[in-house]
Amino acid sequence: MTTETLKYQRKELELKALLEITQAINENRDESVLLNIFKFTCLVHLNIKALVLYVANQVGFEARVKHGVKQNLPPMIPFGDVDDNREIGKLNLVMPPEYSFTELDIYVPVYHKDKMLAILLLKTKDSDKDLDLDFTQALTNILVVALENKRFARRQLEQERLKKEVEIASNVQRMLFPAALPETDRLRAKVTYFPHSTVGGDYYDLIKKSENEVFFCIADVSGKGMPAALLMSNFQAALRTLLRSSSDLRMITDQLNFTIFENTNGERFITFFLGHYNYKTQTLKYVNAGHNPPILCRENEGKSELLDAGTTILGAFPELPFLEVGKRYGLENFTVHLFTDGLTEVFDPQNVEYGDERFLEFVHRNMCVEPEQFHEDFFKEWSEFAGGEPRRDDITLLSMRFK
Repeated sequence: MTTETLKYQRKELELKALLEITQAINENRDESVLLNIFKFTCLVHLNIKALVLYVANQVGFEARVKHGVKQNLPPMIPFGDVDDNREIGKLNLVMPPEYSFTELDIYVPVYHKDKMLAILLLKTKDSDKDLDLDFTQALTNILVVALENKRFARRQLEQERLKKEVEIASNVQRMLFPAALPETDRLRAKVTYFPHSTVGGDYYDLIKKSENEVFFCIADVSGKGMPAALLMSNFQAALRTLLRSSSDLRMITDQLNFTIFENTNGERFITFFLGHYNYKTQTLKYVNAGHNPPILCRENEGKSELLDAGTTILGAFPELPFLEVGKRYGLENFTVHLFTDGLTEVFDPQNVEYGDERFLEFVHRNMCVEPEQFHEDFFKEWSEFAGGEPRRDDITLLSMRFK
């Protein structure tokens, strides 16, 4: 057989190998199918007896194809353990003594610009026959680029999925909040809400149950994103269902705790404050479940106090270990400020925390101010204190002035 005939046969085999791998790529076959076609193409059409293909991922080079090697090969080679000297064509691999590549005598690096995408290590069948390394490298490059494209497409799909998830969670959260707060002679309310990200973990509500009964609450769910939004949505639905049938704060709190624990198996929790004011009896009842104590301002007396009676956080235990319903009588003209911890846990450029004491002092100085004006003045001072430092958590302030 002449040399020209051998060259022709080799080119024919190379062409078959190229057609098989490109056809599989064009048909958008799975990664495992592409890797198998590549392996059998190399073994059948090229002068290759044994091979291992390492493909780059986030942390190093992962073995994706292996055939005909009896030695123990590392499943992963960290980037830092690979030194490819392209000038002299020498590859140095650092690895533990239990691994060895001595069976494989040829290496084919695959690059995109200056980034190494893969390493092909192989051994030829017949040392007398040539192996076209340029073609082998080109074939490997085609495979690896196809794998990279698939990985990129997966990442794009994942980003789109996360974007959609965040969008849904954001819409769910917006639906939780009351569409409008009351502005009447008997009650004026104002809320300021700054989510830390697109989807926050804070929740507030104000529900007028009857002409003389008003419920108001604030909550902070552990975690962020879609799971937090869904948990808060379920929490709101449970709360509103319970309020339609009862005004018993003890029963409502116990039931909410059971619902959260049952849904999350104790892995998530909610800090929560629920207040109930009756205009007729001038009585405020409340339960504080591990939340920042709201501030009650008695305008006629010029005094303020923290509403901290209640229980522990909701969802941590199947049954609440203790529960106290706080009660305040004879309330005519008063203001209540409910807030989440992000409000007082803001820091200035010197890393000094705003803190609860500073907020209490501001409340004392502005005890008989309408909620709208209170928020305007407070957040001006609050922003000046922060000095442009980024917020670290969701921030909610709900102020209500009862007359």
